Amino acid sequence: MTRFAKYALVFLALLLVATAAQGCTGQIVDAVSGTPLAGALVTRGKDVLTTGADGRYAFPGSCATVAARAIGYRRAAVMPPDGESAPTMRLTAIRPKALYLSFWGIGHQGLREAALELIEHTELNALVIDVKGDLGGVPYPTTVAMAESIGARKITTVGDIGKLIAQLKAKNIYLIARIVVFKDAPLANAHPEWAVKTAAGALFHDREALAWIDPSRQEAWNYSLDLAVEAARLGFDEIQFDYVRFPDSPGLAFSVANTEENRVAAISNFLTTARSRLLPYNVFLSADIFGYVFWNTNDTFIGQKLDVLASRLDYLAPMLYPSGFKFGIPGYTNPVANPNEIVFLTLKHGLERSGISPLRLRPWIQGFRDYAFDHRAFGGPEIRSQIEATEKIGTNGWMLWNPRNAYTADGLGKK
Repeated sequence: MTRFAKYALVFLALLLVATAAQGCTGQIVDAVSGTPLAGALVTRGKDVLTTGADGRYAFPGSCATVAARAIGYRRAAVMPPDGESAPTMRLTAIRPKALYLSFWGIGHQGLREAALELIEHTELNALVIDVKGDLGGVPYPTTVAMAESIGARKITTVGDIGKLIAQLKAKNIYLIARIVVFKDAPLANAHPEWAVKTAAGALFHDREALAWIDPSRQEAWNYSLDLAVEAARLGFDEIQFDYVRFPDSPGLAFSVANTEENRVAAISNFLTTARSRLLPYNVFLSADIFGYVFWNTNDTFIGQKLDVLASRLDYLAPMLYPSGFKFGIPGYTNPVANPNEIVFLTLKHGLERSGISPLRLRPWIQGFRDYAFDHRAFGGPEIRSQIEATEKIGTNGWMLWNPRNAYTADGLGKK
């Protein structure tokens, strides 16, 4: 071997060592300002890192697809050339302002098109869509076999969910998959050994005559988690768990003692497992929580405790419907007459207690007639009043709930 060849081999070896030492590196920045984003979550398959103050990250080994997300931003991904550093990822800021479309609403052409019309002409930019609804139904043909076996697929309202998501993404709509977790009558009826029981040992049914899953039964978790993973693969930006709690009825029997410690542990462990399962898919994780959780220091007897939830979720979605505050809040005994104060003060109190950024909050606000006090309509003025409260706090947008999916432009800002 010539001296030149030896030098070439040494140089090549040093180059390979340097490349391996460098690994897969990159930077996450704001798309508009170019400011580095500290604390962004970066994933490479199941590997995960958090960016430093300079927005940079470094994985050992070569690059594959690298994805990133940050609170208050849209997620993004890049596929760098093999073995090279990833291009700078520029994340676009967004504050989702969403309408809810139910199991029926997403499949109803009239309701869906009306919602899309509002998104086109108002400040709206997001949809919350039922992937598993209040009655336990899954509206589209799913690859999760248990949905079929337990009777959750008796009705199809969306024939081609992939095609629909592609159409919505083409309109740049932020998509949130709502999954009702423990209020699941089809699963509880099919597997009564996993269900909540009465003190006498019978299957528990709530005020809507629906059976529930015992949140402590970990073997029942995979069904909802499998649907969540499928939703992430389909292209939803965020997975939102609803009814991720114990039923709020007294005298029930569970697989473990009905103590605050056990309730909080069950909900906490479910969310921890969900976060782990969803990590490779670069989706945000959120959960709907009782509004009073922001006021109560206990778990509100349902397993939801503010500090625990905040440590396991990207976004908290408190349900701040004034009609739901049947006991009022300090200084306001008639919530429906004071929608702005209910929303503002509840969010403010929650922030003071938790110390998290207001961008971690995206509340549900009321877009339906009151059912608990004087049955007043919640129209444009009431909706705008609630929106203004969220804006004053600086939340990560808001979500408007109407169970009938009947929405108008009243109270909404224009594009």
